[in-house]
Amino acid sequence: MAKPWWKDGLPFKCTQCGHCCRIEGYVWVNQKEIEALAKQLEMSPEDFEWKYVRRVGRRKSLIEKPNHECIFWEDGCSVYESRPTQCKTFPFWNQNLESMEDWLEVVEECPGSGTGVVYTAEEIEELRKGHGQTNKK
Repeated sequence: MAKPWWKDGLPFKCTQCGHCCRIEGYVWVNQKEIEALAKQLEMSPEDFEWKYVRRVGRRKSLIEKPNHECIFWEDGCSVYESRPTQCKTFPFWNQNLESMEDWLEVVEECPGSGTGVVYTAEEIEELRKGHGQTNKK
């Protein structure tokens, strides 16, 4: 199997700018994530889902504010401790790592991408699988 173009790792250090939280898109959630978010907000999972989740085909996503910000963006993530896997693993998503060009587009949008601590290829692979989170010091 050929090594990925990012075989030597990639740098990332979240700057807490929130750009990734303030754009139109989907924040996919599963039942375990819904339960964790509901617990943090001291709600039942059913109430949380009714208030904060929308169906998109067969999947579920957090709703957005009318300006497309994440519903939990308030000059920072108000549910950071329980944020979904998608949020924990940004920017190391499959679509961002397809090619160096795709990564460079992320670097243009996200001030933390391309700077900071280098994540090894092994760490990136785990993040792509939805394991772990990007918070290395």
